[in-house]
Amino acid sequence: MGKETGYVVEEKAPAYGSGDEEASINGVIENVDGLARQLSNRQIQWMTLGGAIGTALFVSIGWGLIGGGPGSLLIAFTFYSLVIAAVNNCIAEMTTFMPVSSSFIKFASMYVDDAFGFMAGWNFFLYEAILIPFEISALNLVLTYWRDDIPLAAVCAVVILLYAIFNVFVVKWYGEAEFWLASGKLILIVMLFCFTFVTMCGGNPKHDAYGFRYWREPGAFAESVTTGPLGKFEGFLSSLFTAAWTVFGPEYISMVAGEAVSPRTTIKQAFKTVYWRFGVFFIVGALCVGIVVPYNDKTLTHVLSTSGSGTGAASPYIIAMQNMGIKFLPDLTNALLVTSIFSAGNAYTFCASRSLHGLAVQGQAPKFLRKTTRRGVPIYCFLITMIFPFLSFLSVSDGSAQAIKWLVNLVTASQVLNYVIMSITYICFYRAMKAQGFDRNALPYKGWFQPYCAWIALFFTTIIVCIQGYTVFLPSKTGFVVGTFFTYYTMIFVCILLFVGWKVVKRTKFVRPEEADLVGERPSIDKYEAMTTPPLGLWEDIAKSLRLRK
Repeated sequence: MGKETGYVVEEKAPAYGSGDEEASINGVIENVDGLARQLSNRQIQWMTLGGAIGTALFVSIGWGLIGGGPGSLLIAFTFYSLVIAAVNNCIAEMTTFMPVSSSFIKFASMYVDDAFGFMAGWNFFLYEAILIPFEISALNLVLTYWRDDIPLAAVCAVVILLYAIFNVFVVKWYGEAEFWLASGKLILIVMLFCFTFVTMCGGNPKHDAYGFRYWREPGAFAESVTTGPLGKFEGFLSSLFTAAWTVFGPEYISMVAGEAVSPRTTIKQAFKTVYWRFGVFFIVGALCVGIVVPYNDKTLTHVLSTSGSGTGAASPYIIAMQNMGIKFLPDLTNALLVTSIFSAGNAYTFCASRSLHGLAVQGQAPKFLRKTTRRGVPIYCFLITMIFPFLSFLSVSDGSAQAIKWLVNLVTASQVLNYVIMSITYICFYRAMKAQGFDRNALPYKGWFQPYCAWIALFFTTIIVCIQGYTVFLPSKTGFVVGTFFTYYTMIFVCILLFVGWKVVKRTKFVRPEEADLVGERPSIDKYEAMTTPPLGLWEDIAKSLRLRK
């Protein structure tokens, strides 16, 4: 009998190869991809939390406040959270039905077209990989709060080394590290929410009960690009594009499904928490930012300018604390911001390597990338992923804020395209279920209001990805700037080329609903779950972890 975190293996399964079973090597459950099922309920929940809450919620959200004001920011974040909740409703049903690694990428091939899966996989890999230098550049920016002569190149090198250490060893080590790093994010966000409530009621050195003052002066809705009602609508669009960059999360759960213990139970619980996560962290976070600092604050606009110069107090919360004359708390907040940003980059490193490995397993990347270590780490995928963090050295010459803005523009379209892909995939999955007579009531997770929910998500995500760079087409003194246009739309063109190229070379065909593979790896997953006891609940798992450390 071998024990694992959160569950007990009652007998060893035979090695994969002669049948559909998963293998048990040294007490570690290994699936068909060579990845190991070692991530417990506690680790999955905190990893997805760590990946979904990063720099954008604490720093980059300031761009949305400057562009649209607190009213537009709150409306935009609420609206976009509902859109991504609809996407979560789709991907949750598919992933709990067949919890495999790189699941939404594989589903795109299984239910739509192999070329569609090829495009989805490479888009997601590039998106995740480019986010790693984004987080490192953001880390450099917040570090300048303490001093402006920090050797940025040295910071980049140290962070890259730490990401390598956390990701190259056993998967559960990564999960454990991410659990504690994400715990720091929870502490930070709760602290900032409390700071907002206490200070707006007068609990600050100035004894100023400012309440919703900044909603009245300078106002709830800022003008952007033009003036008047049109300018305020464009301000809302600015806030919406910030929300599109900030609000995410379902894709991380689907990526780790193949490495979760008792996945149908664990992954289902993780998807269910996404809804309250959106409500508490993103919507309330947008409300708090609009309360503590005005959208026309000079420090805020200066620090987040494209020049990259400023005090280094990049977070609107830290700027608010300084405006109120609060001591010590800004330093504590900035220190927790450092761990939060590091945690997000760590999660991106993990997901990028797993998405590349998923492509190799699908035959959509070189075969040598399938190689994993004895403990399930896709070593060559990891090494290729670690090339991308070196893009963070761009911030050494161009300034961190400028590098961050450039990277945001480059990958925001890629992020929203992930949700377009998930929505299309679910629509095809739903049609396949209907054509093949599957009873959706028997699913581990049945999405509500389907397939209409998927169509709604597809409609709005498609519009957002198409209009995010609309300002480059407006008349201006500089005219049409080709470079700016490509920072917004490069990934769209890349996806089109990937899809068309693979379809032409491989001569793939769209999957007919009645021929879609709704079996896949389900037999091996069913047998694995039948062999294991149910996983511990989230808080039971946390309590057990704390007891073991004592």
